[in-house]
Amino acid sequence: MNKEQILLEKALPHNFLAEKMVLSCLIMNSETIEFTIETLPIEAFYFKNHEQIYKAIIFMHKYQLSIDIFSLTAFLQENALLEEIGGLGILVDLMDEIPNLIDLEEYIRLVKDKFLRRSLIKFGYRAINAGYITNIALEKMLEQLENELLNLTTQNTNTLISNSAELLNEIFFKLKEQFLNPSFTGLPSGFSDLDLLTQGFQKSELIILAGRPSMGKTALSLNISLNVLKTSKLPVLFFSLEMSKEQLMYRILSIETGISQTRLKNGQLYKNDWVKFNKTIKFLSKLPFFIDDSSSLSIQEIRLKIKSILIEQSQIGLVIIDYLQLIQNLNGKNENRVQELSTITRSLKNLAREFNIPIIVLSQLSRNVESRIDQKPILSDLRESGSIEQDSDLVLLLYGKQSSSSNLSKSVIELIIAKQRNGPIGTIELNFDKNRIKFVELTE
Repeated sequence: MNKEQILLEKALPHNFLAEKMVLSCLIMNSETIEFTIETLPIEAFYFKNHEQIYKAIIFMHKYQLSIDIFSLTAFLQENALLEEIGGLGILVDLMDEIPNLIDLEEYIRLVKDKFLRRSLIKFGYRAINAGYITNIALEKMLEQLENELLNLTTQNTNTLISNSAELLNEIFFKLKEQFLNPSFTGLPSGFSDLDLLTQGFQKSELIILAGRPSMGKTALSLNISLNVLKTSKLPVLFFSLEMSKEQLMYRILSIETGISQTRLKNGQLYKNDWVKFNKTIKFLSKLPFFIDDSSSLSIQEIRLKIKSILIEQSQIGLVIIDYLQLIQNLNGKNENRVQELSTITRSLKNLAREFNIPIIVLSQLSRNVESRIDQKPILSDLRESGSIEQDSDLVLLLYGKQSSSSNLSKSVIELIIAKQRNGPIGTIELNFDKNRIKFVELTE
């Protein structure tokens, strides 16, 4: 062991008194053992004799042996462990402490906090050492380190398996709150007919928005983004793998100002337009809207970017990815395209669940739809569908109806809810103004 390792070992965070208090609580009141075992792993104890005592208590509890200072002493002596922990004096010293059982949770939190800090320090040194290893693929190494860090994060959240009674109790109070304060359970899209059928975009949902090229997928997703930003004030993260961020901003400005994209791009603004334009820029600049226009992204990169926004903003309302077929699959070199997309959609669903946010993914529809007499899209038209249908919670399909209007810039678009895991399917109609990139409900 070199000097640096010795220094690191000596300097590792620990809380001697908190460890003693936890053990004293367990010896004085065996009813606290079950709760402590569920929340505090053995390795959380820094001092080896404390860890050994805790192990003995867990073993005795498992085999339903009576636990007090006398039975614990006898157990350690019979198993040749009493001298290993430092002798009888260590146990007597534990009994000199008079812990407050009410504060047991705080003692446990202090012990676990120091354990996680030690783990984080050791993780940091492993990450440094990993940087010098060149015979292992960087992606594999980063994924391994990311999984280790995720395990640390998970331990810090104190996530426990819930039984049916706990879950039903939680659902009861949610339903009661919903009954007393009626509102959408999810994130409103801004289109009342759609929200009526879906109750908004739900947390942890993977939502597929599909259509043929130039049908308005990106435009609708931008309209939804703006509606979410205005109503919820929650950050929206938009991954644009096809269009540049400048192109998207022109579209957003057109939606908000009502000035056509053509006039905006050509700078053909009238006096009244400038007033509207300046007001819109001031308004939009205050919204927590984030655009990433990297042309080639993998799931791992998307995940890291979501995390970085979460660190900065503390929460995200909605993630939109434009579009599915452009996402890279780094792990499937020997897979065909259908298998690749299946892997990607499963990973996207996992991301939605991991971060507990709705993720909308735009997708292309197959050309097959254009060869049919009835060109209204159906689920099987999802291009290289694979497991897209299976992994998604909500599938929205765009279909342009023939319009009788003389205004060629406006058309009626059917938004077909082709699949909804936890709700009805159906169709709503929206007006689409192509010049302003604006979707509105027919009643507007």
